[in-house]
Amino acid sequence: MAKESIKARERKKEATVARYAAKRAALKAAGDYIGLDKLPKNASPIRLHNRCKLTGRPRGYMRKFGISRVTFREMASSGKIPGVVKASW
Repeated sequence: MAKESIKARERKKEATVARYAAKRAALKAAGDYIGLDKLPKNASPIRLHNRCKLTGRPRGYMRKFGISRVTFREMASSGKIPGVVKASW
């Protein structure tokens, strides 16, 4: 499980990206790269990293569910994810 400070840092980056999204789009459309350079570095969406919403695990992230593979397996086995069943043939 990731430290709370790491998860909080990632949430802060997400908020910064959302706050500057419109301004970044306008500057990009105008071709004002000097103005883009003056924005905070964390305003760039490329600096975000997908993390599990429950544990904060950075690897094995499943986009469709927003959680890591480990958490997904635990929740699917216990029947907490609707429509997901264990395969058997």
